[in-house]
Amino acid sequence: MAPDATPGVDRVTHHDRRTAYRRFDRGGDGPTVCFVHGSGGNAGVWKAQARLSDRFPVVALDLSGHGGSDDVETPAGEATLEAYAADVVAVASATDADVLCGSSLGGAVALRIALERALELDGLVLAGTGAKLAVSEGLSEALATDFDRAVSLLHEPDRLFHDAPADLLDRSRAAMRECGRAVTERDFRTCLRFDVRDRLEEVAVPTLALAGEHDALTPPRYHEFLADRIPDCEYAEIDDAAHLAMLEEPAAFNSALAGFLSRL
Repeated sequence: MAPDATPGVDRVTHHDRRTAYRRFDRGGDGPTVCFVHGSGGNAGVWKAQARLSDRFPVVALDLSGHGGSDDVETPAGEATLEAYAADVVAVASATDADVLCGSSLGGAVALRIALERALELDGLVLAGTGAKLAVSEGLSEALATDFDRAVSLLHEPDRLFHDAPADLLDRSRAAMRECGRAVTERDFRTCLRFDVRDRLEEVAVPTLALAGEHDALTPPRYHEFLADRIPDCEYAEIDDAAHLAMLEEPAAFNSALAGFLSRL
């Protein structure tokens, strides 16, 4: 695996594809955090977390088929989850990342790696995610038949955002449309088939379960379940935020994250 330099973006080649990532390091000497986005997203969702790089080096990647990364021809479910896990392991290995921080589908990928892969980790952050991920029947139908409707559903109050400004909503909608229907539907159908509720006691690294107060997609109770079942897991809640708390309330999100990283 060798990084492929491009201005502003690095790429690592693995499994006959290239995975794009960005690294931010302003001299931080704490653990390096690798951030993993959720369904229909890309590394840009973590732009506010780059502010932490004076304390903790930050890496944010595009999963296969998202942003600047090559796609994979995998069906939704196990095969896609495994492909995404390979993306993260490749980037984490190339950047010496010590901690994985995953949002939504990215949290499922991070849990998959913690349970199945030999990647050495010092910590795990599970934000807006769960041990089992639900997708409503209405959203599933819209993803298959009316992508604009699916995008609109996800941007209703207390889904991706609680009360975000119009410009943030517009940017989020544009990013999802850029990802496209096929990849976004694959992501959500992979979420629907994810369930590790009976394996959480096997997670062997310190973990932070980080919930948005108003998140209707992965409610706080999902994170309380993680904190109850993972042996060494803290719970924290971000006020006035929904699913994408890292964008909606970045200062509070970063404070909770930095506090956890400082204790590792």
